[in-house]
Amino acid sequence: MTLLICLAKRSHSLDEGLKVSELSRFLGLMPPTVTQLINSLEAKDMVLRVADPSDRRVVRIKLTEQGKVITRKAKHHMDASLNKLAEYLGEEECNHLADLLLKVHTFVEDNPPPNLDLLQMNGDEKLD
Repeated sequence: MTLLICLAKRSHSLDEGLKVSELSRFLGLMPPTVTQLINSLEAKDMVLRVADPSDRRVVRIKLTEQGKVITRKAKHHMDASLNKLAEYLGEEECNHLADLLLKVHTFVEDNPPPNLDLLQMNGDEKLD
């Protein structure tokens, strides 16, 4: 679902789709992982691969009509759930939650995870 929503948000104005590398960067996943997700979604007719018209070597990923419908339904469901949560918490607790989430976001931005591709693995490391 996250990949579908990413496609819907990031490519809505372009209608050209996104490259696997772009999706990988947005989702914080390795390209092979994203490719597996795309394969699964393509088998369910949610996304399709299209050649980039300006560079035939580049493949772009687009939502199909079915993928758009599912993504819209998921967005409506998430919006309804968040509205229920806001009603349940009330204004004061919602504001407190928003402040805490902004702090978490700042922390994550200031402390990114290590790039696993850059870590040296020579087989001598102890795996816990």
